[in-house]
Amino acid sequence: MHKAAIIPSTMTTQALILAAGRGERMRPLTDRCPKPLLTVQGKPLIAWHLENLARAGVQDVVINTAWLEAQFAAALGDGSAFGLRLRYSHEGARFGGALETAGGIATALPLMRDAPFWLVAGDVFTPGFDFPAADAQRFAASGALAHIYLVPNPPHNPKGDFGISPEGLALSSADEQCTYSTLGLYRPALFKHLPSGQKAALAPLLRQAMQSGQVTAALYSGAWTDVGTPERLAELNTTR
Repeated sequence: MHKAAIIPSTMTTQALILAAGRGERMRPLTDRCPKPLLTVQGKPLIAWHLENLARAGVQDVVINTAWLEAQFAAALGDGSAFGLRLRYSHEGARFGGALETAGGIATALPLMRDAPFWLVAGDVFTPGFDFPAADAQRFAASGALAHIYLVPNPPHNPKGDFGISPEGLALSSADEQCTYSTLGLYRPALFKHLPSGQKAALAPLLRQAMQSGQVTAALYSGAWTDVGTPERLAELNTTR
């Protein structure tokens, strides 16, 4: 009889992919297809995340959905094709629409274990991000509520969102700011005071935690694109 594999307590084996948005700026492409299911270089945008998560040892992934949400299960199934277990937090069916980032996370938490998890938006393209185990181990051993990845400011967000201190703490305001990539490691405790099923934004929650030094940050310099317009999607599909 084979013994069950023992998963180190410092290994982050669950993730949440945010995929509930309407994608207004991507219309008319998103009138009939959710943005994370649009094709990028031969496969659905969200599939790039799923493949990288599986390679990183993640086992369980929750996807929150709202707009055209039935298409996700139809396209991705139960996750077995990726070597994952997929579950869905259907905000559209349950609450009539998307609950914003923090609201969506709080509502999805009952589908997850009370343990750190990876977070990423389904509409960013970051093919080289490998969800590093070393970062997850450091986060699990720390007292931080979140560890976020920032990227150099793209043309559409020249002022950035957050800064990084010399000690690696995320700063709500700094002379030099970078853009929040949507990639990060989070503890459920950050969202424990948010009610399920209600809209709530993530940025105010992060800024509050930053004030008490409970958010760390790192700069990610790999390829990253916020696939927010048809033009950016077309560029990705013509540049390999």
